[in-house]
Amino acid sequence: MIAHFDVDAFYASVAVRDDPSLRGKPIAVAGSSRRAVVLTASYEARPFGVHSAMPLYRALQSCPGLIVIPPDYAKYRAASQQIFEIFGQEDRRVEGLSLDEAFVDLGNVSADESERAARTIRDRVWRDAGLTVSAGVSQVKMVAKIASDLCKPDGLQVVPPGEEAAFLAPLPVRRLWGIGPKTVPRLHARGIETIGELAALTHDQARTFFGSWGVELRELARGRDTRRVEPERETKSISTEETFEYDVREESELLRILGEQARELSGKLEREGLVASTVGIKIKRSDFSVIGRQTHLEIPARDEHRIFAASAHCLRRAALEGAAVRLLGTRCATLLSEEPRQTDLFG
Repeated sequence: MIAHFDVDAFYASVAVRDDPSLRGKPIAVAGSSRRAVVLTASYEARPFGVHSAMPLYRALQSCPGLIVIPPDYAKYRAASQQIFEIFGQEDRRVEGLSLDEAFVDLGNVSADESERAARTIRDRVWRDAGLTVSAGVSQVKMVAKIASDLCKPDGLQVVPPGEEAAFLAPLPVRRLWGIGPKTVPRLHARGIETIGELAALTHDQARTFFGSWGVELRELARGRDTRRVEPERETKSISTEETFEYDVREESELLRILGEQARELSGKLEREGLVASTVGIKIKRSDFSVIGRQTHLEIPARDEHRIFAASAHCLRRAALEGAAVRLLGTRCATLLSEEPRQTDLFG
C-alpha cells in the first residue's frame, strides 16, 4: 500500500503555526513587489477566489481583508526536513515530490493496517511539526494522490484494493495523470467527461482516438498502474529566478542579481551534496520574449564564484544591448553527486 501525503497550504500553515493570531484569517504568502504573485493561500482566502500563481494585486482586489505574509524559505526547509524524517521512520521508502509532498511505501499490509499507519504519521506531523497533512492511501500511486487531493484539508481517505476503478469512475477526466488543459477539450469532443467513460473505451477505440498513448490512458482510468515508490528521484536541475518590480536595463544590476542567484544555488548544491556541469540563464524581456543561454563547465562545481562567472558569460552572449529585462533566472543542470578532483602528482 502507498500513501500520498500533502501538507495543507504549506507556506500559509507555517505562518499560522508560528503566529497563532493568524488562525482563521484569510492569508496569502507573497512577495512585496509590484509584480508579486501568490505562492499559496490559506483555505479561508480561497472562497474569495484567491489561489496560487494569482497576481497579488488581483488577490487584494478579490479579498480586501487579505493578510499578506512574506515568504520565509529557511523556515519552509526546516519544516520540510522535519516532516520527511517522520515520513521515513521505521525505514519506510519515501519519494519526495516537493518540500511538502511525498509518496510513502507503507509495505505489504491490509487496507485497515495502512489506514492506521497513515493516521499515525499524520498525528506525528501535527504533534512534532504543528502542521496538518492530508493523506490518500491505495495500491496505486495515482489513486493515492487523487484521494489526498479530494480529502483536503486535514483529511484521510483510503481506497481499498480492487476498488480503484469504482473510486475513479465518477471523477472528471482532468484528474488523471497526463491529462492537461489541452487534452480535456479533445476528450469532451469525444463525449468523454468522466474517468469512467474513458475506462469504458475498448482497446481499439482508445488507440484510434489517442494513439498508443490512449491505451495507457485507459489503463490508468481503470486504476491499473504498476509504478512503485522511488526513494531516490534524481535531481536533474535546480534553478532560481526573479521577476523585477520595474524593468532593468543596466548590465551592472543584472550582474549583481546573477551574483545573488549564484550564491543561492551554491547553497542548494552544497546542502544536497551535488555539483553542476551546466550553468544557464533565462531572460524575459519587457515584450515577454524569452532568451536562454547556457554553458558547460569543464570541471563540475558548486562554488558560487564559478557559477557566477558562467552565468555572467551567458549574459554577455545574450547581447541584450540595453534591452529592458523583466525577469532573470539562473539554472544549474547536469548534476553529479560527487565533485571530481584533480589528483596531486606528489600525493
